[in-house]
Amino acid sequence: MAKSKFIYVIYIRTTPRKLWRALTEPEFTRQYWMGTSQESKWEPGASWRILAPGGRVADSGEILEIEPERRRVLSWRHELNPEMRAEGHSRLTYDLEKQDESVKLTIVHQMDKPGSKFIEAVSDGWPLILSSLKSLLETGEPLEATRHWPEGACQPKS
Repeated sequence: MAKSKFIYVIYIRTTPRKLWRALTEPEFTRQYWMGTSQESKWEPGASWRILAPGGRVADSGEILEIEPERRRVLSWRHELNPEMRAEGHSRLTYDLEKQDESVKLTIVHQMDKPGSKFIEAVSDGWPLILSSLKSLLETGEPLEATRHWPEGACQPKS
């Protein structure tokens, strides 16, 4: 059982296909996820990474499970902050479930480390990113706060 866990559920007025595309295709993620893009072959065992603007690898891992338009599970290690990188890999699960005119998106981000600094950090980040994703899909515009990579993001605290 995970010792550090963050769970978030959001309902987005969209289709599973559009939400899946927004979660995987670089032209979407750049808009609502601070200019980042994800790279992967999106198949079990494939490597996965998030690239920050300028090409730095911000996070990396492996695709553990994938069922297009329904479920994606990845291992995830943060790469930019040495303290969080040292915690090792977490596990992220995305579940998409059609609900009338919306899709229920549930994310579970967990790690077998009590008091994980990384899970604490994503607990602040996920609500903003997912709210921006919802805004993008429902209105065509992401939240202003997620349109650009923040200056000094993911730097070790002094």
